Amino acid sequence: MRVVELDNVSFSYGSTLVLDSITFSVEKGDLLGMIGPNGAGKTTLFSCMLGLLGGYRGTIRMFGEDIRGNNRLFQRIGYIPQRMSIDSNFPATVEEIVSLGITKQKKASDEERIAGALETVGLLPLKERRIGELSGGQQQRVLIAKAIVNEPELLILDEPATGIDLETQNRFYALLRELNEKQKITMIWSSHDLDAVNKLASRVACVNRSMFFHGQTHEFFENPDLLKAYSESSMQAHMHMHDHDHEH
Repeated sequence: MRVVELDNVSFSYGSTLVLDSITFSVEKGDLLGMIGPNGAGKTTLFSCMLGLLGGYRGTIRMFGEDIRGNNRLFQRIGYIPQRMSIDSNFPATVEEIVSLGITKQKKASDEERIAGALETVGLLPLKERRIGELSGGQQQRVLIAKAIVNEPELLILDEPATGIDLETQNRFYALLRELNEKQKITMIWSSHDLDAVNKLASRVACVNRSMFFHGQTHEFFENPDLLKAYSESSMQAHMHMHDHDHEH
């Protein structure tokens, strides 16, 4: 079953074309690693897929249905945005943050579901701690717990491991693998960590305004021409980066 289908999706900010005719699909159970240089449009693409930006051209289907005007589809999706810094004085507890992810009614009590999500990410003992007291890696896992408390069928992660140390990243990647393999959550995960994408993802989509490559992970990483073209486009994007770009 196809969980996600994009057909010819384009998006412009004013006269600047940010996404150009993007077409790809994600099968149930896939762990799709989405790579592309800074400013390549990945965050914009996610915003379109999550119904946050409506002005795109083309068609986006989730679970076989067009997302336009179909908000209940989004209850089946968990989203982890790019890393935000959380003020150390922020008064909410870990438990309260995770509870914000609950949107649909389930038979199990909310408390059980929150505990289950925190158990999955290994933070149950810290449920009463203030979120601001946790390390960056722990905060990131709280956001994952918030995203999975609804038992989503699809998880979209936007560069979730940026700025956390290597050991924490490795634990984080192990958690992603477990969610994908054991809980059978389909994932779309954007990352600059090509090494991690090579190890974890079943398929790769390389986006640089248009779709540069979409296919099996090994096809991308075993093809020196693709890797070379990718690194060249990343270098160019790096040199063209400006602070006022829409995407960073």
